[in-house]
Amino acid sequence: MQPYGRHERYRTRHLLLALTAAGGLLLTACGGTTDSGSDSRAADRPDHTAGLPAPAHGDEDGTGEQEDREAAPDHLSTFALDVDTASYDYARRALADGRRPDPSTVRPEEFVNSFRQDYERPDGDGFSVTVDGARTDDEDWSLVRVGLATRTTERTGERPPAALTFVIDVSGSMAEPGRLDLAQESLSVLTDRLRDDDSVAIVVFSDEAETVLPMTRLDGNRDEIHDVISELDTRDSTNLGAGVETGYETAVEGLREGATNRVVLVSDALANTGDTDADTILERISGERREHGITLFGVGVGSDYGDALMERLADKGDGHTVYVSGTEEAREVFCEELPRNIDLTARDAKAQVAFDPETVEEFRLVGYDNRRVADEDFRDDRVDGGEVGPGHTVTALYAVRTEPGAEGHLATATVRWLDPDTRDPHEESGDLETGALHDSLRAAPSRFQVTAVAAYFADALRSGDDRYHRLPGAPVPLAELAGRARALAGTTDDRAVRELAEAIEQADRRG
Repeated sequence: MQPYGRHERYRTRHLLLALTAAGGLLLTACGGTTDSGSDSRAADRPDHTAGLPAPAHGDEDGTGEQEDREAAPDHLSTFALDVDTASYDYARRALADGRRPDPSTVRPEEFVNSFRQDYERPDGDGFSVTVDGARTDDEDWSLVRVGLATRTTERTGERPPAALTFVIDVSGSMAEPGRLDLAQESLSVLTDRLRDDDSVAIVVFSDEAETVLPMTRLDGNRDEIHDVISELDTRDSTNLGAGVETGYETAVEGLREGATNRVVLVSDALANTGDTDADTILERISGERREHGITLFGVGVGSDYGDALMERLADKGDGHTVYVSGTEEAREVFCEELPRNIDLTARDAKAQVAFDPETVEEFRLVGYDNRRVADEDFRDDRVDGGEVGPGHTVTALYAVRTEPGAEGHLATATVRWLDPDTRDPHEESGDLETGALHDSLRAAPSRFQVTAVAAYFADALRSGDDRYHRLPGAPVPLAELAGRARALAGTTDDRAVRELAEAIEQADRRG
């Protein structure tokens, strides 16, 4: 979480930004209007909004006039949305096994996004934007939360049919209890819960990859699918690259127009044969991803787990990843989360937060280290964002240092996304004033406090890495943080918060 400095360079950079925007407008006037079609056409056309900061107020579609107050270029923060939770669940698994997770596997945004939020939901597709904050005990420092939410999943009966290609790791390491057996049980339950008009294909991989079930409709074929699942057995080494490539080939062969086509990778991601580099693997399937919009859902398993490889595959593969370590978690992922993620609400979603230089001295985004986007690329729809489905919330937490005695506008958060079908861009914004900050963390709503505790916990687990700063207001002894989590578990009556308290207590015992 590197700090952004004050606004001494504001005037110079603002002039450069204005000159760049003016040049872009001239090019647009000479080259015709913009079009929000496919990626292949986007590369050949100018974008009159690329490079401009998100609007200070109003101007939700990015085409109207902005108010006189614009964000200072060095007071912008831009990132691709991320709904991954694997880092938090893998940390819990490590602590339960009696060890602290490697600090490099701790991604604070995935800790924060592992907990239910109570943001207001939009009526239709797209996002609602909630911005709130609370002052901390550290002088002039506050925590500011940006919350984005999609519509609820009540309309899942209206979703298009799904065409899911399961890519299952059957290498030798998957023989460990809680790996292949867990995947088999979960897939069997999912097979019974999918709709008759859904389809599944199954690819397995060890040292080579093989399609053991081509794309098959559920209607009338559930017994055949169950038989294929039950016959899966472990073999040799892990050629994850071959598995992903064959999986995408199988998905394209079974592509269904009007359906949601998705690859679901189930693996411990301990690749040791063939391509083991995420970028190389993704390049080999780039055509299928871009031309057909096939997204990747990664499910990590195993006490030893290739976290970095799976996370990069999901982030760059237009998808996201989760981690499961037990039957209850697996059923939740396969039977609740995966069906919820069949439908997409938004593609290439990005957020940009504009902090007011009159009130904000510096700020730090907590996490999202691998999801940062150049500020000038916020409205460049050729630049990858995140894919988000219905029923999701996305939370970003900032440590913000305000000017002493500052009053007035503090920040504007804007989310931009593409319609999954038409690829038309949309935006929504929300504001925060200094007067709306809660006087303390304990005075903030309980869900805000849970967000803070999760972030503090991730911060503590990364404390061995000197690249990261301690969050303002963080309780130094983990025992105190565990006590806060226990109190919040009682207030919220939330099992997930109780599990958070247990994980913090385990970390405290591990020193």
